[in-house]
Amino acid sequence: MKLKPLKIGSVLISRPVVLGPMAGVTDLPFRVLCHEQGAGLVCTEMVSAKAILYKNRNTAALMEISPQEHPVALQLFGSDPDSVSEAAAMIEDRPFDILDFNMGCPVPKVVNNQEGSALMKDPVHAAAILSAVVKKIHKPVTVKIRKGFNDDQVNAVEAARRLEDAGVSAIAIHGRTREQYYAGKADWDIIRQVKEAVSIPVIGNGDVDTPEAARKMLEETGVDGVMIARAARGNPWIFHRVIHFLETGEILPEPDAQEVYQMILRHMELMAECKGAPVAIREMRKHISWYTAGFPNSASLRRRINEAQSYDEVRELLQEILH
Repeated sequence: MKLKPLKIGSVLISRPVVLGPMAGVTDLPFRVLCHEQGAGLVCTEMVSAKAILYKNRNTAALMEISPQEHPVALQLFGSDPDSVSEAAAMIEDRPFDILDFNMGCPVPKVVNNQEGSALMKDPVHAAAILSAVVKKIHKPVTVKIRKGFNDDQVNAVEAARRLEDAGVSAIAIHGRTREQYYAGKADWDIIRQVKEAVSIPVIGNGDVDTPEAARKMLEETGVDGVMIARAARGNPWIFHRVIHFLETGEILPEPDAQEVYQMILRHMELMAECKGAPVAIREMRKHISWYTAGFPNSASLRRRINEAQSYDEVRELLQEILH
């Protein structure tokens, strides 16, 4: 299969395999790792438009961009056209390439504020938000949607058409409803319907967890790119493996224990550079549990890692399990 570059507005993405945004996961160190493994586009954790307007200090850290990760999308969420567009204008001079808008987050505290996937209930209002943003900034604006809010309201096609009319440059669609969260099987047929309904690029998301699944989604839905999110946790190699398979038809082996060990150390070093060693040790605990899932004694390792207080202690524990 010859991979076609993905063009989103003025931004050319050489490999149409995208790291999806995940709160608490796609911070700067993780994005750099995924970019190094071949991800054509990476995306920040979602950032609150209100927090930007109120100049929340924690928000600034979420928006840090490295020269090592371009092209990169910065993802905003909110529910008010004026505040979201004003926040977008306030941050446009930051070094991101694409502004993405979240209409997919299913967590209650976001949905209860009529943000994230709650906006799937009102595509007219959602389109008004995106129209305001598109008019306010010059960078390309994209949006991530779901199949619908629930099975009684499957309206991704309507939402996609309205968002295209609002001026967005691309749409990513997750083939599950908000009600499903991440359970059950993603509906790739709705992804195909969205692709057929609009003329802008469409990126498919949901159940792309192997190289074979990536090719299958491209073939069955006709999308312009695939988005990988949860399958990348503890597995940044998935981007290299997917791209290699799409280009050559060859399935590369899973990383061995030594490769996992080296990747964890690199991840910890990047995390420490970015956030300081104490925070890095604490935040790496969840990543290490993902990296080591399936290894012998990994449950014991997770328990002991949670008690580790220093970089050397973590490294010794990893050597014990992975060497």
